[in-house]
Amino acid sequence: MPEAMSEDELRIRAAVELNRQAPLLRDIGARFAAAGHQLYLVGGSVRDAVLGRLTTDLDFTTDARPDVVQALMRPWADALWDTGIDFGTVGIGKAGMRLEITTFRADSYDQVSRNPQVRYGDRLEDDLVRRDFTANAMAVRITADGPGDFLDPLGGLTAVRHRLLDTPAAPEISFGDDPLRMLRAARFVSQLEFTVADRAREAIVAMAPQLARITVERVAVELDKMLLGADPVAGIDLMVQTGLGDVVLPEIGGMRMAIDEHHQHKDVYQHSLTVLRQAIDLEEPQQSDLVLRWAALLHDIGKPATRRHESDGGVSFHHHEVVGAKMVRKRMRALKYSKQMVDDVSQLVYLHLRFHGYAHADGTGRWTDSAVRRYVTDAGPLLPQLHKLVRADCTTRNKRRAARLQANYDSLEERIAELSAKEDLARVRPDLDGNAIMQILGIPAGPLVGQAWNHLKELRLDRGPMSPEEATAELLQWWSARDTD
Repeated sequence: MPEAMSEDELRIRAAVELNRQAPLLRDIGARFAAAGHQLYLVGGSVRDAVLGRLTTDLDFTTDARPDVVQALMRPWADALWDTGIDFGTVGIGKAGMRLEITTFRADSYDQVSRNPQVRYGDRLEDDLVRRDFTANAMAVRITADGPGDFLDPLGGLTAVRHRLLDTPAAPEISFGDDPLRMLRAARFVSQLEFTVADRAREAIVAMAPQLARITVERVAVELDKMLLGADPVAGIDLMVQTGLGDVVLPEIGGMRMAIDEHHQHKDVYQHSLTVLRQAIDLEEPQQSDLVLRWAALLHDIGKPATRRHESDGGVSFHHHEVVGAKMVRKRMRALKYSKQMVDDVSQLVYLHLRFHGYAHADGTGRWTDSAVRRYVTDAGPLLPQLHKLVRADCTTRNKRRAARLQANYDSLEERIAELSAKEDLARVRPDLDGNAIMQILGIPAGPLVGQAWNHLKELRLDRGPMSPEEATAELLQWWSARDTD
């Protein structure tokens, strides 16, 4: 959004956006007006309208108490939920849209937990001043005629015009009330590409340790939203530079101490940010990939722990992918991510260097069938993301070396395609199943069947598909050797 756009022009743009939802806004406005209650579109919804990016999620505030809101909305809504009722919020589904209507709030905080002492207010102004940032503290009156007066008592339009995040109250009070707002600033820097006002940034630096008061589940939600933003690198860098990262993701800032072995970048931290940018560039259009972005950011977090100064003056990070995968598991589990998320991100980190060790020993650069099968099998459904991560991890400024790495990976993908045309690489399994193994060996179900199955799978990976006769001969040979041992 050009900064030259005036506040009047921003209001006009917001009006154009809101008019697209005029029928719904008139309908809901009429219901509240008939009942003698005020209704305002508020917060991120107004900000997004000003930015020309209004979504189907709309936030409202009202002087009506929650039970009244429920009574007014129940005959009208397609769906009604009360998961936020303790905080005065009623959720509504209507015509594919998600609405939240919250009673005016005038909460007080104990400055210890983030849980407010919920207190309903009677004035819009009291509700707006308790919001996180001035850009989110604008409102539009909703009446039976639809969108009405644009209300901006705290300078939200000016903040949006200058792409600036500042707090309605003194930042020390705002962040003390709810320290999550500091991390939310990093999220908005990423999502909206705003900058943080000097006084707010200074307060974040001074108060960053208070973020530890926030539950890890809430922290994880903000981290995900930040990573999925338009410029996650800016959000991450704000987090690291202000000390927020030391509280929730200390491994990221810790990479600033590890110099890359090729001296391509100031440090591994900057390299990782570059890999994140390049991974985002490789995403499918309009399909942000949270797993890929997490893996790109964390792929080298094992380097500080594995750094070694070599006798030739270089620096090595042997097995940093193994150490890094373990660190990813530990951190993401601490943040209470799902098992699937932890498994996927850690597996990509573990595999991100595998490509470099698969060239054939004869120096031709030809990939063996066995190596290709194992690469595909170990990656499993993560293979498309692994392709992107490995390509993004090429950040050398040496154009010849970069071209060689990309050409080598092109060769690997061609080999995968060639083998996939001959056999099902996505599901490499032994040529005999468990029932056949039990029948041939005359053994019951148990650990021995699993051992035989694993042996046949290793052969399948090394040699490719075998006929039933070949597989049977190999199984009997393995069994005979096992008996003689």
